[in-house]
Amino acid sequence: MIDNFKTDRNGNNGNCPGITRRDFIKTSAAASLAAAIPAGLGLYAAGSDAIRVGIVACGGRGTGAAIDCMEAAPGVEIVAMADLFSDRIQSSLIRLREKHADKVKVIADKCFTGFDAYKKVCALPEVNLIVTAAPPGFRPLHLKAAVEAGKHVFMEKPVAVDPVGVRSVIASSELARLKGLAVVAGTQRRHQRRYLEVMKRIHDGAIGEVVGGQCYWNQGELWVVKKTPEMTDMEWQCRNWLYFTWLSGDHIVEQHVHNIDVVNWAFRATPVKAVGMGGRQVRTAPEYGNIFDHFAVEFEYPNGARVMSMCRQMPGCSDRIEEKIVGTRGSAMGYGEISGPGAWKFEGEEVNPYVQEHADLIASIRAGKPLNEGKRVAESTLCAIMGRMSAYTGQALNWDWAMKASNLDLTPPSYALGPLPVEPVAVPGKTPLI
Repeated sequence: MIDNFKTDRNGNNGNCPGITRRDFIKTSAAASLAAAIPAGLGLYAAGSDAIRVGIVACGGRGTGAAIDCMEAAPGVEIVAMADLFSDRIQSSLIRLREKHADKVKVIADKCFTGFDAYKKVCALPEVNLIVTAAPPGFRPLHLKAAVEAGKHVFMEKPVAVDPVGVRSVIASSELARLKGLAVVAGTQRRHQRRYLEVMKRIHDGAIGEVVGGQCYWNQGELWVVKKTPEMTDMEWQCRNWLYFTWLSGDHIVEQHVHNIDVVNWAFRATPVKAVGMGGRQVRTAPEYGNIFDHFAVEFEYPNGARVMSMCRQMPGCSDRIEEKIVGTRGSAMGYGEISGPGAWKFEGEEVNPYVQEHADLIASIRAGKPLNEGKRVAESTLCAIMGRMSAYTGQALNWDWAMKASNLDLTPPSYALGPLPVEPVAVPGKTPLI
């Protein structure tokens, strides 16, 4: 998630000395220098192993990811920042300096705002790692720019909101592999000890053949931003991004992708089919945009196993966030417990997985063996998108069609802080499957 703050209408940034709106929109003259650096060689600046980070999107999640990165290893510095809005950079700088003032090396000319701000950060030759946590609709663009500029990338999940974006992320991840660049995603369970331990046991046969499962992200309501008279449509939607499918993918994609990714991990496969349902029963006011508030999806895996996926964001209801994997000789809970003949429970020392994913990323870069999770997280993102598409349209769909043939592209007509009508809420049986 990202926090939401009021726009700085005066154009001043007292938290980054000397920065004004005019400073923010300066174009970096270093783009040509960045292009001249061979891919993957930007990591070691001035003969050191310094990790110099450019943050793209400075809301709560982007700022949190930057803090996690600074805490993951020595030699990490924040040197550049980009966001659509200047107030986000201001508030982010306050938090970053409160946590690690000695590691925040941002100066006025390295802070950028606007829809093209990410390009300016990616063009800086001193930046060797991009941390991006923009709303998911922007992530394919940001990954592509970062990889083409020769930067390693940490990007939050999910990584797209439609099949076109998923294919873009897979292509960028393959380019990163060819260039020797790391791409690590915000699927922190993949770096969490209890999950790693239970998955090792599942894959070693502790519960027999995996034949089914369930996964859930049922919780209460989240933050919401109401539109004010001075906000354009685009500004409001970007600040209230959770509630617009083109920005978040809906909460089945933005949030429940974590649990779906764990199921894919257990099966070591992606589902071949999806059929779902859902609706918008509680969150019906205009500030809730055009997303649903509940989903239920059945995924079918290559071995014929069925998995029930459920997610809900409604106040006053029972909460449940977990994954259960069912085998022929027992079952496993993703958080670290196995029942049956091979009963086991994780009792080891746990580390902060949000920090560990950055530690693993940085260690892989410094070892010259860059991690690349791009294709995997793109595939899990597509699973969640399939569930949403099925629920929105009332149609069943298969993996091959979604991955190869679907032309669904939720990109807005243009990126400008002006009018942007809200797309209507989907109606199953009437909304077309594209």
